Amino acid sequence: MPSAITSWLQSLNINLEQLLPIAEALGLIALISIVIHLVLHRGVSLWLQRRTTNAQVLQNILFSKKLFSRFALLIQGIVISIQTQLWLSHASATYELLHTLTLLWIILFGLLSSYALLNVVETLLYRSATSRNIPLKGIIQSIKIIAFVIAALFATSILIGKSPVLLLSGLGAMTAVIMLVFKDPILGLVAGIQLSANQMLSVGDWLDMPKYGADGNVIDISLTTVKVQNWDKTITTIPTYALISDSFKNWKGMQESGGRRIKRSVLIDANSIHFLTPEEQSYLRKAQLLEPYLAEKEQEINAYNQMSQLDLACRINGRRLTNIGSFRAYLERYLRNHAQIHQGMTLMVRQLAPTHDGVALEIYCFTNTVVWVEYEGIQSDIFDHIYAVLPDFGLRVSQAPTGSDFQALAR
Repeated sequence: MPSAITSWLQSLNINLEQLLPIAEALGLIALISIVIHLVLHRGVSLWLQRRTTNAQVLQNILFSKKLFSRFALLIQGIVISIQTQLWLSHASATYELLHTLTLLWIILFGLLSSYALLNVVETLLYRSATSRNIPLKGIIQSIKIIAFVIAALFATSILIGKSPVLLLSGLGAMTAVIMLVFKDPILGLVAGIQLSANQMLSVGDWLDMPKYGADGNVIDISLTTVKVQNWDKTITTIPTYALISDSFKNWKGMQESGGRRIKRSVLIDANSIHFLTPEEQSYLRKAQLLEPYLAEKEQEINAYNQMSQLDLACRINGRRLTNIGSFRAYLERYLRNHAQIHQGMTLMVRQLAPTHDGVALEIYCFTNTVVWVEYEGIQSDIFDHIYAVLPDFGLRVSQAPTGSDFQALAR
């Protein structure tokens, strides 16, 4: 049988004396590679898992991202390349083939190892507070694209047998094509850098961008898109560069200030505004919050009227208290004594320009919480109270006629 194999090889012009050393070298390379594979994947891997048992989070990150397995395969490729240099003749075709394959192996798993390492870094940084202020995912994706381009450049140079420098010089003519293909990633990278440098947006911020229908929390900032989970639980995707070219509202300042603004008006029927009568003043003096104001104001008005020596029989002469002015003073004192209104921020009750809908009294203040549900509850309670006390001041809410109004008019 061996003689038959020898005859068959000789018929193919294959020298057995030359083939045997190559076969021995390949067998030795395969044997050492198998031993190294078993040592790395069966020995070192289990040892690392035992060493990181106390750090369960670190163990999950390292092995879930396949960092160790890819790095082990990279080491195997390097070892095979070294063995190829040692055991095979550089002039043989087997050496050329195996050397090319091992170089491509090293480039591939070097790229995959770098991806896994970047994924580990990204995961660890996301667990820190500093990652909120930088577009981490966009930066990581940019580095991955650059690494891929470099790896592809070296792999191509190995396959065609040319220097990477020559390929780089040829890429200059393709710059316009590259810019067109990678337009969105390039714009996204530039936008991400500007967002980070100017601290314009970070994950977890409340973003309001009506043009794109976005109103909610930012859940992801990548190289090309920003994902916003709206309050109705839908997700809106916005191009990253749109945050630079268009305007948007970031509610982060409000959330960090500790207070959220209430700015709402109540419309008052202008026909219900009048001077307070002595009976109304006597009734309103029973209000604990309003009594000091009325006492001070009555003393001030009486002193002015006596000094002016005007005929007070005419209601136009002199100064008098009005129900809307007293109501405005009451609301300001009510807010000053409200336990859930922030007293360190702007607080006022002001009268806006009248319109055909009525006279608007605007409440302008800040709650001492930024939680949405609590804020809406506080705002509703305040206006519930306002509408309830309006009749005590002889004021009426202004509103458009309803069906019941027309029915009453018909009767």
